[in-house]
Amino acid sequence: MFQSLPTQGPKQDAAFDEPMDAYRQLFDGILSQRLAPGTKLNEVELTLLFGVSRTLIRQALQRLQLEHVVEIHKNRGAFVAAPSPDLAEQILLARHTIELAVVGLACLRCKPTDVQQLQHMIDLEQSAIDQGDMATALRRSGEFHLQLAIVAGNQPFVHALRGLISQTSLIITMYSHGGGNACARDEHSLLLDAVRLGDEVLSQQLMAHHLGHIAEGCDFTQQPQVANLKGAFAHLS
Repeated sequence: MFQSLPTQGPKQDAAFDEPMDAYRQLFDGILSQRLAPGTKLNEVELTLLFGVSRTLIRQALQRLQLEHVVEIHKNRGAFVAAPSPDLAEQILLARHTIELAVVGLACLRCKPTDVQQLQHMIDLEQSAIDQGDMATALRRSGEFHLQLAIVAGNQPFVHALRGLISQTSLIITMYSHGGGNACARDEHSLLLDAVRLGDEVLSQQLMAHHLGHIAEGCDFTQQPQVANLKGAFAHLS
C-alpha cells in the first residue's frame, strides 16, 4: 500500500540517508497507527526524537505533504492527514479507474526483466507480512503497484498513483477493520501472471477484485485517537 514510494537506486538513496530515514520513520509511524490522523507533528520535538536538524525534518514533512498523508497549515504546523469517509471513497474510486488502465498498458509493455522485478517486490512484501511488520508490508504493496505504472510507461499515471497509493495506505490505516493485507501475496502473484501473459481482460478483472477488497475492508465509522509523539517513537529511545 505505499511513499512517494522510493524507486531510485541505492546510490541516490544513500545521498539522502538522514531525510529519507526521518521520512520513513514518520511514514511507518503513520501506517502502523502509532501516529493517528490529526496528530500534530511538531518540528522541534521531532528534531529531538530523531537527532537530526530541523531542516531535515522539514524536508521529510514536505515530502509527506506532497503525498497527501501530512497537511501543513500556516501558523499551525504539520498534522497527519485525516481524509473524511467521503474523500476516502473518492480517492479509492480515482485509484481504481487509473489502475485498470495501468494494467491494460502493462500487459502490452511488460518484459521478462519487469516480471523479475515485480516478483521481487512481492517477495519483499510477503517477508514483511511474515515478520508481522504490516507498515512495511503496506509500503511494499504500494511499491508493487507503482512499479506496474512505471512498466505501463505512462508518466501522468505514475505521478497520480504516487499520491493515491500513499493516501490509500492512510485510509487503510484509519478505517480498516482487520485483514487488510492478508491476501495480498496471492492476489499480486495472480495479477503478475496475467500481466506476464498479456491477458488484458483478466488483468483488469483481477485488479478490480484486488482493489475492491480495500473498500470492503474499511469501516468508515471508525474514529482513530490522536497520538502522543514521544510515545509514538518510544521504540527509538
